[in-house]
Amino acid sequence: MTSHRSIVTAFVLAAAFSGAASLSAYAQEAAANPTPQQWSFSGPFGLYDPQQLQRGFKIYREVCSTCHSLKLLSFRNLADPGGPHFTEAQAAAIAATFQVTDGPNDQGQMFQRPGKISDYFPSPFANDQAARAALGGGLPPDMSTLAKAREYNEGFAGFLIDPFTMYQEQGPDYIHAIINGYTNPPAGFALPPATYYNKYFPGGAIKMPPPLHDGQVKYTDGTPETLDQYGRDVAAFLMWASEPKLDERKQLGFQVMIFLIVFTGLLYFTKKRVWHDVHHPADPQQPRTAA
Repeated sequence: MTSHRSIVTAFVLAAAFSGAASLSAYAQEAAANPTPQQWSFSGPFGLYDPQQLQRGFKIYREVCSTCHSLKLLSFRNLADPGGPHFTEAQAAAIAATFQVTDGPNDQGQMFQRPGKISDYFPSPFANDQAARAALGGGLPPDMSTLAKAREYNEGFAGFLIDPFTMYQEQGPDYIHAIINGYTNPPAGFALPPATYYNKYFPGGAIKMPPPLHDGQVKYTDGTPETLDQYGRDVAAFLMWASEPKLDERKQLGFQVMIFLIVFTGLLYFTKKRVWHDVHHPADPQQPRTAA
């Protein structure tokens, strides 16, 4: 029995040391957590900033759209309430600057035409294989739901606190951090060929080169043309692209909460009135007034 216990104990200790080594290795490779940013759409009453969304769209159009698709977003969405506040004419003009594949025509061939307001944003590549071939094997993710799909591990404390603070902006925080996270690799870090070091990207090595730099995109509203501001604006735009009905949903939720509060009050006083005679019966000793 003693030998069996020794074998079991040795096995458990080996497994524990192996797990500790794995956790240590993971901790070395894990990315840094992005710093939470201030967003206009944070919290239960936060709404999108239309001017910021327009700036973010400008960045997507001039920089990101050369590699990343936005295939779930239609040009007409740019004129929807709660969005960038483009007019339908402006949205149609933007659509016309894109080339969309259509067809087949009378000869059975596909053809290119200017986009219409009813079209979805076209992909910059014909298919995933073409994208990989053009970008050295890397496949750029579609940005339609990127801000809702990206998150990071805040640890146990964050898991407990977030429901009370209503924090749900991990995606925009992550996008902002990635854009601003390019730096020189730490000493001893083996950076694979054709990759760049980003301290917020899992594993550290990312195939996408730094997409933005100070002064690259020109603003007309006086907003600072800095890398940090670019990251905020494009992250906000991608959040809107992922959840374009956020403003409408929050306004409807507020109205529902007001209704439920009023309805609860009415139910309470109705219950008090209906059950009043049961909970407060008349005194049987009290003489009744003759009819």
